[in-house]
Amino acid sequence: MHGSPAKITAAALDSVPVSRRRHAVRLLLVLALALSALVLARAGREPSSAPALAGDDPPLRENSPQADPLLLPTAPGLPRTADGRHHPLVPAEPVATAALLAWVEEALRDPGTPDQQLPRLGHQQQVIYRVLSRDEPRSRRVLALLPDRWRPVAERHLAARREFLAMHRRSRPPERLPAWRIRAPEPPEQLLAHYRKAEAATGIAWEVLAAVNLVETAMGRIDGVSVANAQGPMQFLPTTWAEAGIGRGDIRDPHDAIQAAARYLVRRGGLEDIRRGLWGYNNSDRYGRAVLHYAALMEEDERAFTGLYHWEVHFASARGDLWLPVGTVHRAPVTVEAFLQRQPAGAPPELYAAFPVSAADAEGSDQSR
Repeated sequence: MHGSPAKITAAALDSVPVSRRRHAVRLLLVLALALSALVLARAGREPSSAPALAGDDPPLRENSPQADPLLLPTAPGLPRTADGRHHPLVPAEPVATAALLAWVEEALRDPGTPDQQLPRLGHQQQVIYRVLSRDEPRSRRVLALLPDRWRPVAERHLAARREFLAMHRRSRPPERLPAWRIRAPEPPEQLLAHYRKAEAATGIAWEVLAAVNLVETAMGRIDGVSVANAQGPMQFLPTTWAEAGIGRGDIRDPHDAIQAAARYLVRRGGLEDIRRGLWGYNNSDRYGRAVLHYAALMEEDERAFTGLYHWEVHFASARGDLWLPVGTVHRAPVTVEAFLQRQPAGAPPELYAAFPVSAADAEGSDQSR
């Protein structure tokens, strides 16, 4: 043999014209998920345990290149939020995961992808990387199957996530969730304007500011105070905000906080060495490397911002990787069990059986109670 069919297909995709590549990847994804179901059936398991394909998005123009329904793994009976979304699923088979990831990366960068599909695509991208980052052998198999175009992108994503995992390796995963309110971020074009304004004023790259905003509060989705009393979308200590020439305006306002973050990075030596500036932001080399990995993704391809902007708030708890949807409100820390009783859609797939969901619960829950 000259190579596995999956590797031959991945290599072939790199030579497909850009206008046709997304459809080629979509076909590979359909075939890969079908293969996953066949493997499960041959192993004596029910094919229904493999993810199905979601296709419930509103129809588009018949001749539109994006007229295909959104193709993401799903399964019947999953708990959902009030707007119909569920915790993204990741196929067990590496070939299916690689095909799905390549298709998602392509769709997120395609200017023709409908805006209403971007949140689910970005969330799917995020969860794939979170799952693979915790499983080195599985991630190696998936990377080997990716088209050349997406392999370095995936490697950088995984490197960034693993820096954060290493930062907390010796810490016990928390049993309680913080007192956070999860809200919708400002529109992407507005955040980009804030980052670019700060870059023009200070010289700090907008991609670095976007990456800090991402890792600190998921682009402003987290509204809460850290254990160290850091506040706002860029997580400033009030004492730092009060330093002359740093904080101006409202610590919780995205525009004001992003401008202040750029000024702070300059003060900490970021123009001479951005790693030194980031060390001032968080005294960890791993933190700095992770931020710079995300910044590099956007420097290499500005369209990478689209996916990162649509990443959701996830919390690595003692019970697994929880999703905190927009609308979640915790006025005080809550246990994982209490959170999942009120928001069952936040549970990762492996926890669904541990938290049975009624039909009413599966339609969504009111986190403001």
